[in-house]
Amino acid sequence: MNKKLRILIVDDDRRMTRTLSDILSLSGHEVVEAESGSDALEKISTMVFDCVLSDIKMPEMNGVELHRRLRELQPGLPVVLMTAYAADELIRRGLEEGVAGVFDKPLDINYLLGFFTSLAKNRTIVIVDDDESFCRTLDDILQHRGFKVSLVTDPHVDVNSITSEAQVILLDLKFNGISGLDVLKDIRKNNPSLPVLMVTGHRQEMTPAIEAALQINAHACLYKPLEIPKLLDMLASLQLERLRGLIKDK
Repeated sequence: MNKKLRILIVDDDRRMTRTLSDILSLSGHEVVEAESGSDALEKISTMVFDCVLSDIKMPEMNGVELHRRLRELQPGLPVVLMTAYAADELIRRGLEEGVAGVFDKPLDINYLLGFFTSLAKNRTIVIVDDDESFCRTLDDILQHRGFKVSLVTDPHVDVNSITSEAQVILLDLKFNGISGLDVLKDIRKNNPSLPVLMVTGHRQEMTPAIEAALQINAHACLYKPLEIPKLLDMLASLQLERLRGLIKDK
């Protein structure tokens, strides 16, 4: 069963938020309504959301300004804008600054529901590492920022179980006697484009393995201790690429 989402709808038109809330709630999602940007920021400060659907033109704070503020509070949070204007400078600016996409009003409800159904699939970041302390720390950091995380510390786990629900994999290059490069090769047999970030605390020793991993489409290599802001920026970029692909395919 697909994970149901917690969605924040932001619009100064209360009839719009109520209608969308009713439709999305009937589809099983948890919906919270906000009537302004400041109202949305207040709700974000106490709750973690999977997505924000916001009108682009509102009094006090427009949707692009709201996106900037939300990015500070919950990095990587997908924001989709709604607009009744076919061409607008705010739309261009929002896309340049990282909003996932723009839906035209009046909304195509089937399109909208299809987007959220796709968004709910395969949203887990899988951490494959035998350092349990590292895993727990990174798990706490990512979950606090709204990511769903799965930890794999058993080197003998089936690769298919690792990849079945993964959006991104963080894979240690030296995994309890098993080469992370060999695990990556197994992943690539059935998942040639799944983003895999290689991780290692042995920069010099693992240089040949790092180069080999990059040659078979590892997305990047990160070094311990991890630079968390760099990791979060990378995850946000990968998520944005995926979301824009979902919107393009609908």
